Amino acid sequence: MIHPSTTDIPSTADIPSTADPARVLAAELPGRIGDTVELAGWLHRRRALKSVTFLVLRDRSGLAQVVAPAGTADLPEETVLRVRGTVTANAQAPNGVELTGPAVEVLARPVAAPPFDLFRPAVPAALPVVLDGAPVTLRHPRLAALHRVSAASVHGFRAALDGLGFTEIHTPKVVSSATESGANVFALDWFGREAYLAQSPQFFKQAMVGVFERVYETGPVFRAEPHDTARHLAQYTSLDAELGFVADHRDVMAVVRAALAGMVGAVAERAGDALAVLGVEPPVVPEEIPQLHFAEAMRMLGADEPDLAPAHERWLGAWAQREHGSPFLFVTGYPMRKRPFYTHPEPGRPEYSNSFDLLFRGLELVTGGQRLHRYEDYLAALAARGEPAGPYEGYLRAFAHGMPPHGGFALGLERWTARLTGEENVRRTALFPRDVHRLTP
Repeated sequence: MIHPSTTDIPSTADIPSTADPARVLAAELPGRIGDTVELAGWLHRRRALKSVTFLVLRDRSGLAQVVAPAGTADLPEETVLRVRGTVTANAQAPNGVELTGPAVEVLARPVAAPPFDLFRPAVPAALPVVLDGAPVTLRHPRLAALHRVSAASVHGFRAALDGLGFTEIHTPKVVSSATESGANVFALDWFGREAYLAQSPQFFKQAMVGVFERVYETGPVFRAEPHDTARHLAQYTSLDAELGFVADHRDVMAVVRAALAGMVGAVAERAGDALAVLGVEPPVVPEEIPQLHFAEAMRMLGADEPDLAPAHERWLGAWAQREHGSPFLFVTGYPMRKRPFYTHPEPGRPEYSNSFDLLFRGLELVTGGQRLHRYEDYLAALAARGEPAGPYEGYLRAFAHGMPPHGGFALGLERWTARLTGEENVRRTALFPRDVHRLTP
């Protein structure tokens, strides 16, 4: 197993602040019993008992209980507070401690209530209510936890590939050509010229293999496909990688496995509290992810199709779990007619390709493979599909100057997070999802 190296970065709690020099976080209180400290955050809940009232404060690290002083009974939830008090042990309080003898300063009062009570353990609202009110509904600990898992996943992806000698790149999201794939694209006006939102960084990351050998990117991609399903977005975050001097697609699959291991490890390390809130256990990434050729998958399914349908993916995912104890499965050798023109054919069986999809719990998560790398092969591939080379002139330029055998992959972050956390709808794992219906908030 590859364990990516990480760099110790101080938390913002360790960085001096002239505006808030004494602030500590809720999660730090168990180590400060007897100390006088300052907390700052939102009034998550006010709990009135017969003899005492408690304020539950929420900050980025969690919850802290404050024994309420007089004059705080009318404070509404989501009031922004600064509280100074003594950390006192109390086994019934969050983390076993509470603040006593507090002085409370109101930093800001809300002028409107959230769409639902944010202190409820479960989210008591339908998805449209959550999405419409995202700036405040995402404060709910369970909804925020999904995005903490997402953030930790990106950190793990970066750390894994940094550890394997990759260089992070940032490519344009506005492009001049809509010829990258058969998917629909978003057109826009670019100073009087037609331009398009990028469907992926594919062409750019391939070109950068000629510069850095190994590159990756995390960023938005846009697909103007009219899908209105629980697994599709019109804008999503793609985790892309491309590497040179490969023997074939299996070298790329090894990097996929390392990236997944890094992501799972980072989620466990950096978002363990979020997993606890969600009641989720991180998956185990096998040392060897099982593989199945597309032709064999079709035989097992009793089907003869050029691609896997969602029902096929679910069946194969269940098979991989049952037969190999793995939530992951590589399906390799997809038919060439269903793959982009730049895909490398399978030696000896040119109707199949040196490409793959990775299924995670029965859902396609990663697509990748080996690419063509010789200029003349690109010209032949385009001619075989009846496409002129002219629109691809800028793309082909890199290959005219010599490129090594290479390949790469792309992983959808929102799908990954949804599958990891058990969310059925990918919109719950996008901060402000964009789809066929939604452009706000």
